[in-house]
Amino acid sequence: MRCCWWLLMLVALVLSGCAGPAQREPVGTTEAVSAAAPQPRAADAQLRLSVAAVGDVMLGTDYPEPRLAPDDGAGYLQAAAPLLRAADVAFGNLEGVLLAGGEPEKACTNLQACYLFRSPPHYAQHLRAAGFDVMSLANNHARDFGETGRDASMAALAAVGIRQSGRVGEIAQWEQHGLRIALLAFSPTRESWQLLSIGEAAAAVAALAAGHDIVIVSFHGGAEGQPGAERLSFGMEYAYGEQRGNPVAFAHAVIDAGADLVLGHGPHVPRALELYNDRLIAYSLGNFATYYGISVAGPKGYAPLLWAELDGVGRFRGGRVHAFIQNRPAGPRPDPQRRATGMMRELTRLDFPAGRLRIDPDGTLRKRP
Repeated sequence: MRCCWWLLMLVALVLSGCAGPAQREPVGTTEAVSAAAPQPRAADAQLRLSVAAVGDVMLGTDYPEPRLAPDDGAGYLQAAAPLLRAADVAFGNLEGVLLAGGEPEKACTNLQACYLFRSPPHYAQHLRAAGFDVMSLANNHARDFGETGRDASMAALAAVGIRQSGRVGEIAQWEQHGLRIALLAFSPTRESWQLLSIGEAAAAVAALAAGHDIVIVSFHGGAEGQPGAERLSFGMEYAYGEQRGNPVAFAHAVIDAGADLVLGHGPHVPRALELYNDRLIAYSLGNFATYYGISVAGPKGYAPLLWAELDGVGRFRGGRVHAFIQNRPAGPRPDPQRRATGMMRELTRLDFPAGRLRIDPDGTLRKRP
């Protein structure tokens, strides 16, 4: 019975339905106001939805000492903004918190290597200006300043019209282009939608799929911090002695339950893509825009921007990996060498040799016959 309280909450959220269509404008996400569940719409395969997705985003930290961009972070995302703004939905994983002051959840024994990230709350405006519509707050840094910090992040994002999911019970849901869309973000961290409980995750996704046309799942998990983290193990993965989930089993289970797009991040390097049941899975989108505090050496600086086209019933219809590179102190910039594309192309070939997804040298994604 451990999962019953959040499942009842989720049913209440689905019962609430969505407000009328308002492109790129937020609608309520967590208020149960209706007594009757919305009926699924007739599938319309002619509709299209474009999603631009990136991995970890952290525009600078002022803790334990200021490490902020010279222009206060305003221009850090400018090179990627045209693509993010062009998509119907632009997604990223927010590492750290948007908070003024506060006490950290964990202590730093070495202030020169302190992996606690706190950005000024007004940096949410930079995220919105760049084009972000929805972000994950389910990761191992979303609680760097406890749930108070996550509260502050949620409030800062909401104030500029960016939706979020991460804390258990929090779902981003809205209506766009005549489609009812939901995003649910998972991680193995406390108080978050649980990546490690695959059965519960599948139940949550199935409940959402019953009342939405498109369900997007984000997860922060998989190995990191050691050589070889770019490869999938096809089993439980670990980082620093902690379980970080079985990404393949998780992604397949949520798609079987009704998810239409799965976006992974966490290993700090790009990983393979997979096409499963006509749904696209990105196993890791790596680091995208991480100012000082997170390493961008070698592949950790490869910054893919995934563009995915879905039809009205969630099937993959095409896409592209746009290759960016992080060069400090500048933000992500287009990479003429397409290193992120080349790495994901090779990893997809190695991890899914019989897979149905083809990645062209220019990053175009195609379904194999």
